[in-house]
Amino acid sequence: MYNSFGKRRQHRQGLHRSLIAALAVGSSLLSQCWLVPTAEAKTKAYCHFTQEAIAQKESLRVNSLKNNSDSKISYQTIIQAHASFLQQCRSQTWPQNQAIWVRLYPCDARPGALEETLDRIVNQGYNQVYVEVFYDGRVLLPKADNRTPWPSVIQQPGTENVDLLAQAIQKGRERGLQVYAWMFTMNFGYTYGHRAERQQILARNGQGETSLSVVKDGSQVFIDPYNRQAQVDYYEMLKGVLKRRPDGILFDYIRYPRGSGSQSVASSVKDLWIYSDAAKQALYQRAGNNQGKELIRRYLSKGSISAKDIKAVKKLYPDEKTPLWQGRTPSARESTRTIQWQLWQLSVAHAAQGILDFLKLGELAAERAGVQAGAVFFPDGNQVVGRMGYDSRLQPWEHFPRSLEWHPMSYGVCGHTGCIANLVKRVFKWASSETDVKPALAGTWGRSIKNRPSLENQMQALRRVTPQINSVSHFAFSWQDPEFDRERKFCRL
Repeated sequence: MYNSFGKRRQHRQGLHRSLIAALAVGSSLLSQCWLVPTAEAKTKAYCHFTQEAIAQKESLRVNSLKNNSDSKISYQTIIQAHASFLQQCRSQTWPQNQAIWVRLYPCDARPGALEETLDRIVNQGYNQVYVEVFYDGRVLLPKADNRTPWPSVIQQPGTENVDLLAQAIQKGRERGLQVYAWMFTMNFGYTYGHRAERQQILARNGQGETSLSVVKDGSQVFIDPYNRQAQVDYYEMLKGVLKRRPDGILFDYIRYPRGSGSQSVASSVKDLWIYSDAAKQALYQRAGNNQGKELIRRYLSKGSISAKDIKAVKKLYPDEKTPLWQGRTPSARESTRTIQWQLWQLSVAHAAQGILDFLKLGELAAERAGVQAGAVFFPDGNQVVGRMGYDSRLQPWEHFPRSLEWHPMSYGVCGHTGCIANLVKRVFKWASSETDVKPALAGTWGRSIKNRPSLENQMQALRRVTPQINSVSHFAFSWQDPEFDRERKFCRL
């Protein structure tokens, strides 16, 4: 009885000390947030935590790993206090949603490591985190529950059941963070591209090349969005991610590859990534009759058509008046040049439609799971180049569903904020009033980097030109503290 009473008394004393510590931190936060000197006014605007509060929380985190029960209780109490403060501050501060993009590594599975990463994110005033779950041909699913063709991020023996994504969602929410799953879409990764049984799935251009031949970083492997096996593989992986119930899901790499130099522009049908079997068959099916199908086939094969081709096609199918395909309205006086232009437009539209259909697959999976979806894109990825060329990425974001969140990667590099603001303004020319636009900025707090202004300057510029924006994200967590990121990336688990 005495020992039991003594333990209860010690427990109450521990709780008492924890509450005192939490109140002390809360008091420090509030006093320094609202009564800051002029020199600290910039940090106040973005809900950054004070160094004193950060140090107190970190000390408790470290001590909680030493089986110190008082520290564990105090640490959890302070986490809750910080979550409440963050929610209050963001509700009164522009933008109300401030997100950060982050990649997790196997070493984040170490005791206390994920907590440290998430604490640092909260300390910088973020209330949303976009966790990368599918990238470079790997998926952030535990090895024991990975039914996809991709290897799990964590491969070390004994970690088969470590579910870093589920942990990030749980621990993030405890800290007042909304946790989104961020994933590549048409870029399936290097490991997938070298699987012998998946070669027919890869996107190919008119020279028979895959993206491994065009993109020189050796990591981008784009698939044919019309291929049924690609759709099945991706949907299966999506189900695994959505089973963890993230707060949202973001689709990135919704496009074709972009090469360098002249390969960055598609100006000929053979530049398009529509030469895999599935894409070609889908294009042939857009024909309205046999003449149209044969003319499409010749155009793809040769890269152009001639008057002889048109005559030969009509001779093959004399019962048909004129070649037909989707979107074509024949006229009585058509030149070969006109028909060739129409075939070019059909081919470009076909390539773009493959992207839209593949995105629809992801949107459908998210909708069935009751999870908000978003699309990540380059605002300049859909541009016409010259008289008949297109940006080779062919990213038709202006046709992305308005029900999705739009996350334009506004990474303009010009030494000032003008080019960045112009990218966002370009998006708003296409967005409807219902579209939730959430620009992504690249940079660091308090200083310019890689010819980009500080995040503060970029955000102030956005607020001036597009005051309707209420959500902004920052690429990337690794940029804020490169040394910490290297330590997480290369440590031994």
